[in-house]
Amino acid sequence: MSLEIRKIVTAIDETFIEGGKAAEKPLKMIAVAAVVKNPWAGEFYEDMQPVIRAHAPQLGERLVAELAKHTDLDAVEAYGKAAAVGMNGEVEHASGFIHTLRFGNKYREAVGGTSYLAFTNKRGGPGCVISIPMMHKEDEGQRSHYLTHEFTVGDAPGPDEILVAIGAATAGRPHARTGNRYQDMEEMKAERESAGLVDA
Repeated sequence: MSLEIRKIVTAIDETFIEGGKAAEKPLKMIAVAAVVKNPWAGEFYEDMQPVIRAHAPQLGERLVAELAKHTDLDAVEAYGKAAAVGMNGEVEHASGFIHTLRFGNKYREAVGGTSYLAFTNKRGGPGCVISIPMMHKEDEGQRSHYLTHEFTVGDAPGPDEILVAIGAATAGRPHARTGNRYQDMEEMKAERESAGLVDA
């Protein structure tokens, strides 16, 4: 059984000014989505693995190839993924294609990432909001790259479809200044030590 792709959709957002101040490095966020026929729609399949193994790698490769049309893959700093299943499917169907290393590793390897891919998976109808949370491809604690790219596809997902997407960002948030996870950890450790709550 081949995986039927009805359409490929790309959503690009570029930010040049944030908070009234020009970004030192403009932020470009790109989402690439495939709208595919849901191979499990309308029935309960106990074993979804045969379809996942057959099609998740090819879907990952196709989306990465589409992403490469819109940015140099080496320029990707943050990434994520998302899937939405139509109303005749289960959320498990949306999860099936994106929650497998056979899909995720295609993207990670293409951009040199080591972090896990942040994600959303949901059920929704045509035009539902697709949210792709992102984080730095190599450093989960780098808060400057905690981003969300949202978009809609007016006619997808249909009742018997799944929308599968990957997201990329070429920079962190303009003027990021909330620190990072490691800074918090060091400060909180110092605070506990000064309060005598831990051994120095």
